[in-house]
Amino acid sequence: MIIEFDAEVFIWDAPEKATFYLTAVPPELSEEIREIPRMPRGFGSVRVRATIGGSTFQTSVFPDSKSGSYVLPLKKAVRDAESLADGNPVHVRLEVLDG
Repeated sequence: MIIEFDAEVFIWDAPEKATFYLTAVPPELSEEIREIPRMPRGFGSVRVRATIGGSTFQTSVFPDSKSGSYVLPLKKAVRDAESLADGNPVHVRLEVLDG
């Protein structure tokens, strides 16, 4: 399954003082991902290959308990290569690898 969407970069500060840069998969696309039959993985994660601009990387999306949407962590190397910061718009292409 391949999905594409536009979203914004946002920061989540973890309780242990770590800072993560994320973007959220829209709710309707999150629901499509949730419906894919697959083996359960830790924290409800789903393995993906993401492309943002000229950067392609493998990671996992994780369900956000507040919104119900999946969130995509943005690695520092990708943020640097694509000049991404908090509040920036981003176009994401996700290939779901689980399922």
